[in-house]
Amino acid sequence: MLTPVENHSVPHSTPRTAAFFDLDKTVIAKSSTLTFSKSFYQGGLINRRAVLRTAYAQFVFLAGGADHDQMERMREYLSSLCRGWDVAQVREIVAETLHDLIDPIIYDEAASLIEEHHAAGRDVVIVSTSGAEVVEPIGELLGADRVVATRMVVGEDGRFTGEVEYYAYGPTKAEAVQELAVSEGYDLDRCYAYSDSATDVPMLAAVGHPFAVNPDRALRREAVARGWPVLSFNRPVPLKQRLPALSMPSRPVLAVMAAAGAAMATATLVWYASRRKTTKPRLLIGRSGRTARNARV
Repeated sequence: MLTPVENHSVPHSTPRTAAFFDLDKTVIAKSSTLTFSKSFYQGGLINRRAVLRTAYAQFVFLAGGADHDQMERMREYLSSLCRGWDVAQVREIVAETLHDLIDPIIYDEAASLIEEHHAAGRDVVIVSTSGAEVVEPIGELLGADRVVATRMVVGEDGRFTGEVEYYAYGPTKAEAVQELAVSEGYDLDRCYAYSDSATDVPMLAAVGHPFAVNPDRALRREAVARGWPVLSFNRPVPLKQRLPALSMPSRPVLAVMAAAGAAMATATLVWYASRRKTTKPRLLIGRSGRTARNARV
């Protein structure tokens, strides 16, 4: 039911904390499942009509969020659509297209919050209604510690049967959070949760620090009534653009690197000077190219 992206040893004597993130329209700007529809089509899993239908579903989802009835219809449609799909092929398609499709639509604000929670010593848990075959690789891309996602039944032939084994939706998400609190030793009163949908009110209410992110109208009303902070994420930035800042060495390391660079430059000059004494000048022809954080945690 609960699938760890990375396991940790848990000292239960000391209460731990976590930040729980819904995925679609909270961490990424679109529906994670529907985003792969074109890739599934190119892989021969769905036809053109299904691509158009999932594109329409994506539009409805982005335009105003999907209510409970729409989510149920979407679940039934996707369950029937993936019946007979080879699970290994699905995972392969997701792995091959993950960076191209998901990296550009990750909210910069969400990525910053994930970094801050990790820096504060909290686990980061992605809790999503989308299927595990999609959510788990995205969780790894984001550096999440654990993932809770919907699971489809897989037959002995390695294909989806079309039945749902575990549906991570609504109250089930809150139950998953509470189960993790018991198994991992989380103090929920000190934990954080983020979501865009009113269907996630039970999950938000389960922690001491809930946040409504890009909320639909129902969640916005609920957040105002309960006094929950409302955040607006609107800057999708590819993670690769954030990597230089994230991987910048410390000042002592930079000093060592600078000293090493200076020593290498000096050695190169000495070598070049000695080489010029023993070689005739040559004509060299070459080419040159030029190549909000909205909440404090």
